[in-house]
Amino acid sequence: MYLYLSENPRTLSLVTSSQDERQGRPSRALIFRAAEGRANQAVVEFLPKEEVNLTGAVKVTSRIVKGCLGLISVQDEIFLAVIVSATEVGNIRPTGQQPESVAKIHEVGFFCLTSSSWDDLSGAYDPSTSPTYPDSTDAILRDAYSQPNSSSSSLLEHPCSPLSKIISAGTFYYPLEPYWDLSTRMWKRIQRDGRTRPNFGAYDDRFVWNEYIVRSLLDFRDHLDPEEREDFDHCQFVVLAIQGYVGIFSLALPAPPTNGSPILATISLISRLGWKRAGTRFNTRGVDDDGNCANFVETETVFSTDQHCFSYVQVRGSVPLFWEQQGLQTFGQRIQITRPQASQPAFERHFAQLTEEYGYVHAINLLGTKENEAILTAAYDRSLRNAPDLFTDNVGITHFDFHNTVRIHGHEGVIQVLRRQESIMDNVDKFGFTMIDGSTNEIITEQKGVFRTNCLDCLDRTNFVQDILSRTMLEQFLMLIRREWLQSGSLWSYHRELWAENGDALSRIYAGTGALNTSFTRSGKRTLAGVLSDATKSVSRAYINNFQDKGKQVAIDMFLGNLSTQTQVTIFDPIHDLVNDELNKRLGEYSSTKNCTIFVGTWNLNGRPPTSESLLPWLFPRTSVPDIMVLGFQEIVPLTAQQIVQTDPEKKRIWENKILDTLAKRPNKGADYILLRSHQLVGTALLVFVKKELTSVMRNVEAASHKTGLRGMSGNKGAVGIRLDYHDTNFCFVTAHLAAGHTNVEERNMDYWTIVKGLHFLRGKTIDSHQNVIWLADTNYRIDLENERVRSLAYSDDYDALLAADQLRQAMDNGDAFPGYIEGPLLFRPTYKYDLGSDKYDTGEKMRIPAWTDRILYKGSDLDLSVYSRAELKTSDHRPVFALFRSTIRIIDHAARAALSRMLFDNVTSTAPGEKLDEKLASLTFSNDLIDLPKPSSEESAWWDKPEHPNGILSPHQVQELSSGGHPYNPFDSPEESPLSSSPSSSEEELYQALTLQTPLAPQPINPTGRRAPPPPPPRNSKPAAGEDTPTASL
Repeated sequence: MYLYLSENPRTLSLVTSSQDERQGRPSRALIFRAAEGRANQAVVEFLPKEEVNLTGAVKVTSRIVKGCLGLISVQDEIFLAVIVSATEVGNIRPTGQQPESVAKIHEVGFFCLTSSSWDDLSGAYDPSTSPTYPDSTDAILRDAYSQPNSSSSSLLEHPCSPLSKIISAGTFYYPLEPYWDLSTRMWKRIQRDGRTRPNFGAYDDRFVWNEYIVRSLLDFRDHLDPEEREDFDHCQFVVLAIQGYVGIFSLALPAPPTNGSPILATISLISRLGWKRAGTRFNTRGVDDDGNCANFVETETVFSTDQHCFSYVQVRGSVPLFWEQQGLQTFGQRIQITRPQASQPAFERHFAQLTEEYGYVHAINLLGTKENEAILTAAYDRSLRNAPDLFTDNVGITHFDFHNTVRIHGHEGVIQVLRRQESIMDNVDKFGFTMIDGSTNEIITEQKGVFRTNCLDCLDRTNFVQDILSRTMLEQFLMLIRREWLQSGSLWSYHRELWAENGDALSRIYAGTGALNTSFTRSGKRTLAGVLSDATKSVSRAYINNFQDKGKQVAIDMFLGNLSTQTQVTIFDPIHDLVNDELNKRLGEYSSTKNCTIFVGTWNLNGRPPTSESLLPWLFPRTSVPDIMVLGFQEIVPLTAQQIVQTDPEKKRIWENKILDTLAKRPNKGADYILLRSHQLVGTALLVFVKKELTSVMRNVEAASHKTGLRGMSGNKGAVGIRLDYHDTNFCFVTAHLAAGHTNVEERNMDYWTIVKGLHFLRGKTIDSHQNVIWLADTNYRIDLENERVRSLAYSDDYDALLAADQLRQAMDNGDAFPGYIEGPLLFRPTYKYDLGSDKYDTGEKMRIPAWTDRILYKGSDLDLSVYSRAELKTSDHRPVFALFRSTIRIIDHAARAALSRMLFDNVTSTAPGEKLDEKLASLTFSNDLIDLPKPSSEESAWWDKPEHPNGILSPHQVQELSSGGHPYNPFDSPEESPLSSSPSSSEEELYQALTLQTPLAPQPINPTGRRAPPPPPPRNSKPAAGEDTPTASL
């Protein structure tokens, strides 16, 4: 097929070629153009080829297009992704009833639907500049995400270049025939296709990597008539691609002595990498709240002859806990379990999904006894023991220290030691394999369970052990059907080669280099050359993972639609748009709300450890029991040079334990709390506690930090943020320590903006992209009055005079910092600075001026402040501040929403006898043309203050012009022929007289400035409307 471009309107046409038609494909065309006046929306048509006018159209590429991967929006432009280079890998079942061939993608082109700006960059896809395959794959992955200031980078790089580099790295595959599904393992595919006809739309959504960009085209396909849908599938305009590895070898094996001719056999290996928690080595670890694991791969070994087909499936994946590796990682990797008390729900979701999909699951944990790996092993084992009885018989685990075994027995001895593990070999026999009759395609035996293998990265050690298990199961199969084939040297040579290539491919995707230990996997021997090669790869990994992978991670997230700023391209469908509009209006029909109480506290500890002083007056100032408790600390460690260079996490752990102990031992406790997440940047730390029963509904919990000290190089000043989703309402909590110094107001303002712009969570989420945001910080803003005056006013509780000189309030009023935020009434004394253990303000040498440095500010339509005060704790030279919020949490019933959506769709598409659907849709579609009204008046300006009528002076002729322009002056006026308008009112007569005057009337000013005052503003609410960005008056 070929891709054509035509203009007026700009259109891309994917058209079958004569060669396609000779191969039996229908003569068809798939037409794409941007929807007029609708951002990120395209119009798609599936037409007979003869109905498409290609006069004046040009081929955008001279190469044959293999298929379309989908539509994606990048930099507000819509691009069509098509495969322009691919090679056939082979046929997995050449003796099967139908061929099952696989192709590897080598190059993808992105062509713009909305702009011609990138049409002249076709040289980027010129085959003469294309990388060679497959030998240079490592080089592609090394160079693809180099730093943006690299001298080799193009000045006009195509916006989709990072995406093209990912897909063109030789790790994506797709089926060459439309009737078979590469994303689904053989047993499940044959079982499904045995019940219904093979369906292009049926696939395993865990492994189709272009699902996000192809989703709209699949919806378009589903809405076609059955005959057109069949033609659409046979044209293969749309391709479903997996990422991972596919390798195929064919060989001749000796036949029974009856005829002596050899039997053609095929051995294949298919690894399907999951995309639901995809990413690079140090950027994506552990599990997410939905139970999806990093580097999750399903690997299937297939051995096929004309009589039988063997299939054996294994999976790998990161340890299913919340853990990560932060900062610069070298060879001694630092591991942090980020939610040690809140991993259980996600852990159980992961294993529940595995047992539902595969039956029995036995985990093989290859982590060692070094400190970091031992921490993960202990947590893994503890979570499995804490799992409900449901998992007792279905899930098991074997801890196998791979490195220790190699140290004692060598790589050659791992096979014998592993096969002596009773817990593993018992499950080898229990799980079995899948065997299929080659002539009838009937399932003879089916695999009843899987091994789930992991090490730290799930690469080198994992691949080594999976190779052993694959060979063990294949040997068992050959013992049943043809014992002499066990001695075939070529069979096991191909098996080793497949697993070595598989290890290299998966390692390149996740870590940027080939796998370690593959020299042994290929040859069965450990050589000096292999040792040197592994050392080189280790050094390359350290560099790539620390300095290049962040750019690659952003590109992966963009391809998968994970960035919070992304909008999915949809296909123009008036029915879909009507249904969506109605769903938004009827939110209350498929959702409910619940009340939530949030406690927020901030405290500068001045580097002090906990004392015997009780924290209860701060943590529980009222009798209510909060659902969420958010605590921000500043100077949790002394801000010394040593702490700034290498922060001691022990101080944070001490305070965490102190708070947990206080929560557990408090009198009349109404709930148990767990530490959901904590994060630290030198002296700034943020801790989030939640009621234990709410752990399972707190999702997408992420932490981030940003330095502001020494122009962003030092963490002595900066911010820590934690964001979370509570059901379907999201929150962002930020604690910060801003620039010190009485006169450094500008520095503090700049710190705020630096944090807002620089603190990013995963997938591009920022502070301002959340519905509800709360800052709990040592803002360091001071009071601009003389020291004695401040102390006198503070001791006499005269807060109004102090507030008038408060630097933060002035910055907020001027819009210099915290625009749109609200602060509660300051009805407590300044919190800084006290003599330790005393109620006296600073009597030391510097005699600091008292100030409200410790503040809590918020914005969000779901937040209602009920208490804002301070606690009288004297451990530090600051007093802790706290606030209590009431919030409304939205809970969406997605099943009810889907049911309502179906009902609305049926209502829209159903027609009465004789009624045409097009006519009905036209009657339901309303015009979007709205009167262009001026901006509403405010306290600062009135809508009539414009250069053409200064000071609000309008001539009568201008008044007349304002009432014309095609819109009625009053939309409720009676029609002209109505008797109600036959007699003009006195006001109309006056206006007529005014219009006959030759000179304009200038109204007299009513204030000394000569400016006409705007009308008084309406009463303000106590909180801003959703999405409001303007500064709000303080309470």
